[in-house]
Amino acid sequence: MRIIYCDSVFDNKVIEPDYDQEQQNAVATGFSSSLISFEELLEGNIAKALRFIPTVDNKEIAIYRGWMLTPFQYTQLYNGLLDRNIQLINNPDEYQHCHYLPDSYHKIAHKTPKSSWTKKLDDKIIFELISSFGESPIIVKDFVKSEKHNWEDACFIPNASDTHHVKNIVAKFLDLRRESLNEGLVFRAFEELEFLTKHSKSGMPLTKEFRLFFFEKQIVQVFNYWDEGIYGEIKPPLDEFIEIAQTIESNFFTMDIAQKKDGEWIIMELGDGQVAGFPDNADRKSFYESLRLCSSQK
Repeated sequence: MRIIYCDSVFDNKVIEPDYDQEQQNAVATGFSSSLISFEELLEGNIAKALRFIPTVDNKEIAIYRGWMLTPFQYTQLYNGLLDRNIQLINNPDEYQHCHYLPDSYHKIAHKTPKSSWTKKLDDKIIFELISSFGESPIIVKDFVKSEKHNWEDACFIPNASDTHHVKNIVAKFLDLRRESLNEGLVFRAFEELEFLTKHSKSGMPLTKEFRLFFFEKQIVQVFNYWDEGIYGEIKPPLDEFIEIAQTIESNFFTMDIAQKKDGEWIIMELGDGQVAGFPDNADRKSFYESLRLCSSQK
């Protein structure tokens, strides 16, 4: 299996530094590796983006490990690689299924915070949408990302019925996201989670969360989501989440789970495993060894 990484902005023959250690561990574990130009991909220059990717004689499965892509950009990458007889682990529909919360929400609705969304950035529609939350606290994000490091100004809304505050938070969120906005707005019920600490830079509350990587419905690795805070000895019960994973329409994805203050474990969101980050303290060697084992069983 081939792992495809982004190159450095300054030298297209060198890997992006953020993925250097990861690539070293992947290669040491037995995976082959190639580089693409993320900048050329964003510009739509597919031939230049993939100029160092060879055409192979026998179809080869690959995993992209790089920066987030829109579904359109991912489709271009997927088709460009397919022309070289290399097939990414997730097709474009499978990528979007986990990348956009609204696309996979029906799979996890019973185990994740209540959510509503809209592509129309209209106050009347927004207020109608959030009316079902009553006076409960909510958070705002787009179909992919929040501005959680701007927690008080562009993410957390203490009272969903406070339309003035809703407008201010949404306006700040849209101002920060700008051209990076993914599709529209998502409003989610705020859940009281088990507190760890406050982020050392942004001051946002960090809670007991874990990131689960799945390959072909098998758990590859479980990481502490945050690098800060003391997690203690308590580990999440995995059986129910493994069962839910069997229904997810993706071959390589992440499932972020968290513990509520009452002890219940819930799903925060899913993500495509190719663009999901590792915590800084993640054991990348162990991850690729587990991925190798899982892939060899297929």
